Amino acid sequence: MSRGELPRLDRKPFIALVDRANRALQADMVRTEHRDGHLELKPAHNVVFATLTRDGSRAADMAARAGITRQSMGEVIRELVALDILEMRPDPEDGRAKLVTYTEHGIEVASDGYNHLKDLEERFAAEFGEEDYNTARDVLARIADLVDRWFEEQAAS
Repeated sequence: MSRGELPRLDRKPFIALVDRANRALQADMVRTEHRDGHLELKPAHNVVFATLTRDGSRAADMAARAGITRQSMGEVIRELVALDILEMRPDPEDGRAKLVTYTEHGIEVASDGYNHLKDLEERFAAEFGEEDYNTARDVLARIADLVDRWFEEQAAS
């Protein structure tokens, strides 16, 4: 039995470029936090910092925003609670639910991360020019919206 040939693109797939950029940025965030003295952080923790709102969030909502299971998000949250970065308390809107919030130490860690993100934004704008950088941001956002729309259209048909 012979095996068929896999189709090849004439250039690196867009998804591979986005994935490489994402992995580089994720690793940069952890390296920067380590440089700032937060050696306890690891790449898996990025998902919490990316989805936890300023006023706190439910773990289920964070998991949905991240596109991971509630169990996976819960595991990362528990790690960060043990590291005194997060705390869980009753949700004032629903006593059965828990609200995830930052501890005082967590606010310091998250602030360092947000300051680095602000620095990255400024550095990218300086490197590529404000107009090109804004265009890149806009195109990436539009691609995500478009792929979501295509999925919804396909699911509806």
